[in-house]
This record gives sequence, C-alpha cells and structure tokens, in this order.
Amino acid sequence: MSSKPKTAIVTGGLSGMGLAIARRLARDGTKVFVGARRAGDAAHVAAKLGPDAGTISAAVLDVQSRDSVDGFVANVVAAQGGVDILVNAAGVYDEAAIIDHAEDVWQDQIDINLSGTFRMIRAVMPHMTSAGWGRIVNIASMAAHTGMANNAAYCASKAGLLGLGRCVSLEGAAHGVTCVSISPTWVETEMLRKFIDADIAATGQSLAEVRAEYAKSNPQNQLVQPEEVAELAAYLVSDAARALTMSDFEINAGSPW
Repeated sequence: MSSKPKTAIVTGGLSGMGLAIARRLARDGTKVFVGARRAGDAAHVAAKLGPDAGTISAAVLDVQSRDSVDGFVANVVAAQGGVDILVNAAGVYDEAAIIDHAEDVWQDQIDINLSGTFRMIRAVMPHMTSAGWGRIVNIASMAAHTGMANNAAYCASKAGLLGLGRCVSLEGAAHGVTCVSISPTWVETEMLRKFIDADIAATGQSLAEVRAEYAKSNPQNQLVQPEEVAELAAYLVSDAARALTMSDFEINAGSPW
C-alpha cells in the first residue's frame, strides 16, 4: 500500500453507525465518500455532516439499483483513481410475523441489507484486486446469529452477510483484499430512537424508562454507541488488519441475545 491517502466509500453514511464510521475514517486522513438516498438534499447533508463537510463528500446512492451503485463507484474512481475501503452500513428494519408476511417487507430488507451489499462489493472488487489492497467491512447484527420472532426478513438478510463475506474473503485473499463483518447488539442510533419513541407512545413510559429497558438487554446495562463501532471499523480497515478476514466481530456487550 502506498503512502497516498486512502479512499473510502461508506453506504448509509449520513446516519447512525455509517456516519460515525465516516467521521472516524476522515480523522485518519482518509478521503471519505458517503452514499445515501437523501444525499441530494443539501440542507440534510449539511445538517448531518456539520463541520465534517469539508472532509466527507456525499452523493446520492440507491443500493437497490445496479446503475446507481456502479455510477457512484465510477465517480469515486474517476475522482480518486481507485477505492481502498468499502463499509456497507446501509440497511433497513421492519417487523412482520411469518404468517401473512408481506412480500414487500421481505423484499426490501433482503434487497437493501443483503443484495445492496453484494452490489457494492461487486462494483469495488475489480479496483481493489487490481491495486493489490482493499478492505471491506459489512455491518451485520447479532440478529445474524440469533433468531427473533417477527424478524425473519431482517435476521435472514443479516445472516446472509456472513456467508457473502466468507466468499468475498476467499476471492480477495490472493489480491490483498479482506472482508469482515461487525455484528452489534442494540446501538443507540436514529433507528433505535424510533423504536424507543414507539414504545413511549404505546406504554406511556418516559424516555429514560424505555431506554433503560433496552439497555438491560445486555449485562453491561449500557447501549452500544456508534462511535464504539466506528473504532473497531477503523482498525479493521487499517494496514494492521491484513490477516483479519472471513471473520465476524460481535459487539454484544456480553449478551448473545
């Protein structure tokens, strides 16, 4: 790997874990390009990136569209000469029981969480293998390891990332390309806050009470923070992580769910 600053793509990079990872990589001097559906809204981008707008670039990306994915990657390559790092953090979550499970709920979660990750990897792999260096990190979930009632689509999509990653790591190994995943427990993101708000509305409990219930899901009795996930991701995309591939790293706070 040359001394030239690395180039990273982070999908879902305007919120939650994706944004925290983008900021962490930018602090290391990495040129970061985040992709998100709402990246075309200048006010939204400015509000999300804040002072990091000078070191993080944002552009519209729909991981459900091959044309959008291929075009996004092509633009990054045209600007930077290649892609060194890919972090797949774009994802959706919705609940449904197996009986009468809606087709669109299943399709959206599989297509965004799993197939979207595949599309991104397919687009960047030629650039990484030709350069002889690459790092791919997929954001999975503890749901990839443990089933949850009413969550068949989400669990299946996240479990699929583990199998996808194993194949990518084998194909990239001879070319200096690694592929790993991170499986967090509950992380205090905008998505979790939506669940908390729904529980507040349904139960009449206070924010502190509902938040405490989620924190009790692990023996540390604390919610994982996006920045903690970002610190692990930063190491996994570094030169020091050369031998770390085909692995899934659980951030479970002591609880396997």
